[in-house]
Amino acid sequence: MVSLDEAVIARYKHGKKIFEILVDPDGAELIRGGSEREIEEVLVTDEIFADAAKGKKATEEDLMEAFATTEVAAIAREIIKGGELQLTTEQRRRKIEEKKRMVIQRIARIAINPQTNTPHPPTRIEIAMNEARVHIDPFKSVDELVTETVKALRPIIPIKIEESEIALKIPASYTGQVYALKRSFEITKEEWQKDGSYIAVAKVPAGMRDELFSFLNRITKGEAQTRIVK
Repeated sequence: MVSLDEAVIARYKHGKKIFEILVDPDGAELIRGGSEREIEEVLVTDEIFADAAKGKKATEEDLMEAFATTEVAAIAREIIKGGELQLTTEQRRRKIEEKKRMVIQRIARIAINPQTNTPHPPTRIEIAMNEARVHIDPFKSVDELVTETVKALRPIIPIKIEESEIALKIPASYTGQVYALKRSFEITKEEWQKDGSYIAVAKVPAGMRDELFSFLNRITKGEAQTRIVK
């Protein structure tokens, strides 16, 4: 369990009833994003409250009516995913700044200036974001924010997310790493060969091609074969 000093309230409404839990905001955000992280690592206390500030606990009757269970972990996960996180002003400021940096770095990696076919420097992206008055929602995923931000930047700077398709082959002795590949990159086609090797086509933003090549070299000790299809 996490420290009470860093905890925030996650609040869930069901009809006229309110249910609250105390959580670590970073861990709760990961769960909201789809992580299967253990709920015990996120909860500050294993209590479901009707009013956390007053220490008033929710009744078992109300829990059964709202969640059809009294099991704390299951209820807490539903509250986190379907409820709201009540961040303090400082926590919200920190979250927004953190997400903004992540968005800037992602755009610098995946987008290019179509006039020069070169990436935009992070500083230029940040200046354009400020000029476009981009709003960063601390509870949205980086993927969502990047999509929204690129759209907002188009009237300010020439920007394009160009994708490449890379054909690749992983020798049979390294195919245990295929899961890691599929977890890290988008695979549009794949096929297992009779000799046990794995061939696939990965779709990546042009700015991440070198990252894919480095990844393949690392997991196959340089024995992967690649070819730029598009």
